[in-house]
Amino acid sequence: MVLGIRGIPHVQGGVETHAEQLYKRLAALGCQIEVLVRTPFVPPGIHSFGAIRIRRLWSPRQAGLEAFVHSLIGVLYAGITRPDILHIHAVGPAIVTPLARLFGLRVVVTHHGPDYDRDKWGGFARWVLKTGERFGMRGAHARIAISKVIADLIRDKHARGSVLIPNGVEPARLHPGTTELARFGLTAERYFLQVSRIVPEKRQLDLIRAFKTANVLGWKVALVGGLTPDAYGREVQAEAGAAASAGDGVVLTGFLKGAALAQLYTHAGAFILPSSHEGLPIALLEAMSYGLPVLASDIPANKEVGLPDASYFAVGDVAALAAALGRLAQAPRDEADRKNLRSQVARAYDWDTIAQMTLRVYRNLDPH
Repeated sequence: MVLGIRGIPHVQGGVETHAEQLYKRLAALGCQIEVLVRTPFVPPGIHSFGAIRIRRLWSPRQAGLEAFVHSLIGVLYAGITRPDILHIHAVGPAIVTPLARLFGLRVVVTHHGPDYDRDKWGGFARWVLKTGERFGMRGAHARIAISKVIADLIRDKHARGSVLIPNGVEPARLHPGTTELARFGLTAERYFLQVSRIVPEKRQLDLIRAFKTANVLGWKVALVGGLTPDAYGREVQAEAGAAASAGDGVVLTGFLKGAALAQLYTHAGAFILPSSHEGLPIALLEAMSYGLPVLASDIPANKEVGLPDASYFAVGDVAALAAALGRLAQAPRDEADRKNLRSQVARAYDWDTIAQMTLRVYRNLDPH
């Protein structure tokens, strides 16, 4: 039984993408899987995804309460239905680990990153997230870390071992079509792409401001991600609109998936990730799987991917990002480098291998 995600399939979010890719493979390996999802994110009538059972449980759609309330309801449901293993994702939902243990459940927790470092949280939410990390890391039967940075955190902060199982990426399916580019007024090889939720820690505003400073003629910025009706979402929308009015092409595409997203990845000139907080960014791995040149902030999670030094800039340094955008726009396209990057990513971040590694964690715990 899986707890801690908004929903699957095709729900925006790194943890949600992780769960969708992982559990469809575990189901193919013979696991019986039930995923507990939140009612605001999965429509009524959705009861399965392939062989995976989907159980909608109520949650409020309110930041700070959504995950907490859903996790409480979810662990009570798990206590009644008695799965062999309860797999909890992320440190916020992991706050219910002691309850799961009280119910006699065998618990695995995957640490996707120190979410309390995200810019959006207030004091109480940070306390809940830090408490969830402590309860999850110290109370679970097994812990999974998606990066070495997180594995080191678990060891140093909680004196516990963990199994390092990274995020993965599906091999890119290059899409020759350009209908989505036409829809958004984009030209192949002449736009910088960012794919992420529109939230403060992804720092879309840094990219918009750096692009305006760089003044890269003939290029645009495409920001892929659903806008939320909060202060940050409104600010991104306002700055993007102002940039467009001034002749600087910043395009907000909204949330994209499937062939539409594949088109934007396939034809992008480069991928930019200026974030201040990540676990192990799936969107960055996806961009690399398409062979795209990449610029990323120099936070530990991004640096763990192992890009060349020139691909990193100091987080929050808009001037450095602007200079890097200018250099990247002038760099010649190297097809051999792109092909090598695609092969490298396919080997290092293979979902099938990741599913096998996760199954070994389960088998080490399952009394059956």
